[in-house]
Amino acid sequence: MKKHCCTPHKIQQHCTSLNSTQTLSQSKLENVKESAFASRSWCHIPSGDFTMGNDDVDAIPGDDEGPTHNVTLDAYRIAATTVTNSEFSAFIRATQYVTEAERFGSSFVFYLQVSIEERNKHRQFISELPWWLSVPFASWQRPEGSGSHIHDRPNHPVVHISWHDAMAYCQWSGTSLPSEEQWERAARGGLNRQRFAWGNELTDMNGLPRCNIFRGVFPHSPEQDWQPAPNEADQGAPNGFGLFNVCGNVWEWCTGALLGGNQPLRGGSYLCHDSYCNRYRVAARNSNTASTSASNIGFRVISLN
Repeated sequence: MKKHCCTPHKIQQHCTSLNSTQTLSQSKLENVKESAFASRSWCHIPSGDFTMGNDDVDAIPGDDEGPTHNVTLDAYRIAATTVTNSEFSAFIRATQYVTEAERFGSSFVFYLQVSIEERNKHRQFISELPWWLSVPFASWQRPEGSGSHIHDRPNHPVVHISWHDAMAYCQWSGTSLPSEEQWERAARGGLNRQRFAWGNELTDMNGLPRCNIFRGVFPHSPEQDWQPAPNEADQGAPNGFGLFNVCGNVWEWCTGALLGGNQPLRGGSYLCHDSYCNRYRVAARNSNTASTSASNIGFRVISLN
């Protein structure tokens, strides 16, 4: 049986990316696209092939990480970081788009990200994932619900983003979500058959993880000097292609409808831990309904131009 991962899901809801009042004219879209290219740091991924997937013992049964296989891709550009709060704010200002979390009126928040008083107010979602709370008014602007804000987090990954929300941003910015193949090739950073973006060893010379994953005893006892939350989008060392935080930090939506209509998620998040799941490896796979949003889900974009 496939093991639950660190993100719950919402029931699928049909949603168009941008409604008729939000769709931009082609000329305005081109201007926006030029602006997005000028402000975003891009990494060039040359055409070529790589070995995708994982046949090792750390592959999670049911995730279809294997068998390993050769994939050939044309050249593309991928953003060095996930889309940030600042970048997503520009999209909202231009389109007045309302995210699915805002339309639902709630989103999922890891319980240690809210106060004890707040935890007692909100129901837990499902017994298999008791660390998630359905928090009213939680959204990209209010990551922990009412009273929280992103004013001091402009360079943090935008979170509480559904797949539909990410697609709407792509339509506005003239970009795309990566396929799983494009995401994995870029995340590997030119390394072949390695577990992580930097090699096979998780920890550095000080014994600390090289990425932002849960530190301590999951899910109730984080280490004192670590908080369960995303780091800034460009924090830490980039991989060989120049991408930041492709392991851990926040889950990243990709394209390619899976069995049951789910959409793929890659990269893991700050809530991943070996005692529960190790889906922060570059070959690891996850998915969720396209309407799901949570405090550990964001996205990264690509361009084929």
